[in-house]
Amino acid sequence: MHDRTSHKATGWRRFVPRLRPTTSWVYQAGDGDQIVYPDTGGGWPAGMTPPFDHPPAGQTPAKPPRSRRWWIKRTLQMIGVLFLFTIIWLLITAPLSKSLQPIAPPQITLLAADGTPIARNGAVVASPVEIDNLPPHVVNAFLAIEDRRFYSHWGVDPRGLARALWANISGDGMTQGGSTITQQLAKISFLTPERSLSRKAREMVIAFWLEARLTKDEILARYLSNAYFGDNVYGLRAASMHYFYRQPERLKPEQAIMLAGLVQAPSRFAPTHNLAAAQRRAETVRAAMVDAGFMRQSEADALPPARLDVRAARDLPVGTYFADWAMPQARALTELSYEPLTLTTTLDARLQRLAENVTRRSAVGNAQVALVAMRTNGEVVAMVGGRDYSQSRFNRVTQARRQSGSTFKLFVYLAALNAGYQTDDLIDDSPIETGSYRPENSGKRYRGSIPLKDAFVQSSNVSAVRLFGQVGSEAVIEEARKLGITTPLAKGDPSMALGTSTTSLMEMTAAYAGVAGNAFPVKPRAFVSEPLGWWDWMFNGPKRYSDNVHRQIEEMLRAAVNQGTGRAARLSIANYGKTGTTQDYRDALFIGYAGDLVVGVWIGHDDNTSLGGVAGGTVPARIWRDFMAQAIPRSVPAAKPAPERVAPSDDVVIEIDTGNEPGEPEGAVDVSGVKITGDGGVTIEGRVGDKPLSLRIDENGPAIEPRRISPSPPADPPPR
Repeated sequence: MHDRTSHKATGWRRFVPRLRPTTSWVYQAGDGDQIVYPDTGGGWPAGMTPPFDHPPAGQTPAKPPRSRRWWIKRTLQMIGVLFLFTIIWLLITAPLSKSLQPIAPPQITLLAADGTPIARNGAVVASPVEIDNLPPHVVNAFLAIEDRRFYSHWGVDPRGLARALWANISGDGMTQGGSTITQQLAKISFLTPERSLSRKAREMVIAFWLEARLTKDEILARYLSNAYFGDNVYGLRAASMHYFYRQPERLKPEQAIMLAGLVQAPSRFAPTHNLAAAQRRAETVRAAMVDAGFMRQSEADALPPARLDVRAARDLPVGTYFADWAMPQARALTELSYEPLTLTTTLDARLQRLAENVTRRSAVGNAQVALVAMRTNGEVVAMVGGRDYSQSRFNRVTQARRQSGSTFKLFVYLAALNAGYQTDDLIDDSPIETGSYRPENSGKRYRGSIPLKDAFVQSSNVSAVRLFGQVGSEAVIEEARKLGITTPLAKGDPSMALGTSTTSLMEMTAAYAGVAGNAFPVKPRAFVSEPLGWWDWMFNGPKRYSDNVHRQIEEMLRAAVNQGTGRAARLSIANYGKTGTTQDYRDALFIGYAGDLVVGVWIGHDDNTSLGGVAGGTVPARIWRDFMAQAIPRSVPAAKPAPERVAPSDDVVIEIDTGNEPGEPEGAVDVSGVKITGDGGVTIEGRVGDKPLSLRIDENGPAIEPRRISPSPPADPPPR
């Protein structure tokens, strides 16, 4: 019972709780709130008489205890707010758009420029199926084993979840899972194997969204068109063609049953790898169809085992160095669809075979070798990223970041020419004896003041560093950036002039392509691009050097091949290039061009160990020459000059041109012996530097005949 004494609606009243003997004075405010004061004397608060509207003097208000109804109300409100925020978060983070796209990217076949297939990559995906066109036994097989109540639930089946939970507890061999077909479509749309509560929640949100947006037949068709069936095959149409060489509209019941059983564990049940497991799984599906009422037991017993009809497709490699590099470009060029794609690349099949042959037979020991050939516009026509793709898919053309050695000097001399230097301007080629960085020339050979052209041709390290200091690192970096070098370059570091910064062979070759065509930057590509329109050409077209700068840099590149460290690369046609060798012979390069081909060659060890004296002017230059001599019509290696003969006289002075192989140093003549032959001739054997030679003097006069030996130290020196 309640004993209440109330003065008015807004004011004091005495409250006696039903379950507690303690009474209280309750002040009822106008806004409905209450303030409670303990009743210490059993009557009105001391010193006050009713009516009154204010708290008793000296009393401290106390909040009344919250009722159970109040707590329940507030709890439900909080749950509702949290649920609302959760739904909003799931809608934001769930990739709803992906659930309406093909799950796997379609298979792409790459062709060489002449139409020759070179590689095939990606999943086997065929066109989607339509439920109305499929026989009932095909649809029923998947419903029986995956989601029998598919047409009666709203994307999430509580009964199925409970049944799956009970099966897990009891272990009764339940053949159905807890996820519906709609949930499975939502799950595979994520393209991630993550297992978490948040993923499961997003999966349910997507399932509800799919049910609201699509019809049941559309959901089922999308699921069947995207489910994985093993052997890199996605979708019912591709799977039925792959395993039975039959369109899904013509599948027999036993074939449909086997396919329905694969989706639970495609890799484990794929009949091409584990036929016995696939057949056992098919028996489970057959029993599920009988249990679901889709088939009578007598019909199930009469079905024969499914027989495979796998037609072997023409084998193509799923990857090559070129294909691995080209495939991302191919994906970017195409719309995501279900249909297999065939794209023609810029690869020249003849030049690719030639590149593989010349690198395979090169004498590089255990070292890796890489070669890339492109047109001056960046179209890559050949690529070898290593000795053996089957052993290592690491592409040394595009992925390796190595020092470029003296091939980087191109940017130093371009910066000088753009600053107004001329090829006949003098540069000091004497030892650097000040500062903390003191590079040396190969063999410590110095020539005093020499023209810039000679410094470039002889690949002088000290001259390049001095020139770098005169033009400034910013100018050199600017030239490198203009020609497409994107890797970090340390500002103010003089060793940069000698190629100590790391970059890729692809970038360096593209930079030389920019010089070859006098149009830069050159972006290497695997597919023919549309020509620029006049508007794009005017505002976004390639840049070019002045005719004077371009003529002078080509003059130096030409002389480096004909007279300098790149003589092993000489051809019968005009060719241009530069050698490169890094510290301790860790990398050896030759990059150059002739005709409309620009080719870069690199040799090195993946662990960065020394090549043991192999320099850019030796094996890489010869690989470059061998490739170019066969790639360009009417281009052959330049003939070696005939032995020089001098007519006899009273005072014979013989000026010896050693005819050194590229990469071999100059040196004094060291006579080691004299042979007098019976035919009246005299042969003097000696050495010029490290090169043996024979000086033959007979009635026809003297003749110098250099003798070939094993590879010797390089003329293109490593920076120190």
